[in-house]
Amino acid sequence: MSAGRRLLDDCFLHDRDRMRHSEVLALISERLSPIVPTELVPLREAAGRILAEQIAAPRDVPFSDNSAVDGYAFAYADYFKRNTLGIRTRIAAGDLAPVEIGKGEAARIFTGAAMPTGADTVAMQEDCELSEDGSTVTVPKGLKPGANRRRAGEDVAQGSIAIEPCVRLRAQDLAAIASFGFDQVPVYRRLRIAVLSTGNELVEPGSADPFQPGLVFDSNRTMLAALAETLPIEITDLGILKDDASLIARTIEDAAGKHDVILSTGGASRGEEDHVVTTLDSLGKRHLWQIAVKPGRPMVVGQIPTDQGDCVFFGLPGNPVAVLVCFLLYVRPALTILGGGQALEPVRYQLPAAFHIARKKTDRREFLRGWLAIGPDGITRIEKFPRDGSGLITGLRQATGLIELDEAVNEVREGDRVAFIPFNEFGL
Repeated sequence: MSAGRRLLDDCFLHDRDRMRHSEVLALISERLSPIVPTELVPLREAAGRILAEQIAAPRDVPFSDNSAVDGYAFAYADYFKRNTLGIRTRIAAGDLAPVEIGKGEAARIFTGAAMPTGADTVAMQEDCELSEDGSTVTVPKGLKPGANRRRAGEDVAQGSIAIEPCVRLRAQDLAAIASFGFDQVPVYRRLRIAVLSTGNELVEPGSADPFQPGLVFDSNRTMLAALAETLPIEITDLGILKDDASLIARTIEDAAGKHDVILSTGGASRGEEDHVVTTLDSLGKRHLWQIAVKPGRPMVVGQIPTDQGDCVFFGLPGNPVAVLVCFLLYVRPALTILGGGQALEPVRYQLPAAFHIARKKTDRREFLRGWLAIGPDGITRIEKFPRDGSGLITGLRQATGLIELDEAVNEVREGDRVAFIPFNEFGL
């Protein structure tokens, strides 16, 4: 199978002081490409993986004409003349010997069995009448030619492209591949991702006893790893790195040589303790994306060249809501492309708002936490979490999706139609 590829040199470079949401997505779509090699995996292990090559049908599916029901197969031309036919033979699914019926004859047939030569129509058994000795069958009038017959290639014709590459394989896709007789599938190797947090204030859950003012349990890394695991990846948890320049430099350099992507939370600023930024500057290319969205602070993005290829770095803000929003909107589509997939826009549902926002800045896009509620009048409306702080995990738990207010919106009145993106559009 194929080897991984390098990205464009300095692929995250841009010439804007502040980028709009659509500009960030365009840059990700245009500049990024798969960086992982491909491999063959057993069909039973391919669920959720990203297909690397198109799948074409090597033969018709179904392979031959067969019966869609339990009943009696016959030639419509004979039935048109008489509706009582002699029973010549019995055909079950899996019978391989070729069978032929003559004029005025029918075959007892079961669902999935190959149609006998000379037959083109099947009558359902519950609509038919057998003679007392079982030698003849009377079929009902009014059947159409070809009734209850599945034609060869009716599902998929030989040579047709059934599944295009770069899609994430679902259960129904695996069923189609199995129906072609394939027991292995070419897929992209899982992205190898390292996750870390930085900050002297962070402690591991369960490790601080007694808990002291100034400490914070590291919830972001747990959430970030869970978000990433909705994609076909392998995660290495590098834990919490204290604000030590040499420690951060050694850890990131070592991780870059073993992983395709490094995800970090905290340290996405220009502060004097931001050793992540200085490490990236020394190892590769680094950019600070100022994105005109709320919630969101600058995102650090970069690439580190290694002997194995490029390692991509995403440094997310330190607030939980900003971490989730930035990951879903920007990091998730980037990881999808890097892993060989297609970054599809989430479906947005335009529904009436059950809230009022008196003023919103028009130079940025805002993403609020919300959920759908059916009112007494039967109309579905969008409810908004009442508090907007980007450090409030409660709002993330209560929400079932994001409310999107684009740059042109300056006010939202109750009843105005706004966009709602359910979390299940992101695999949550």
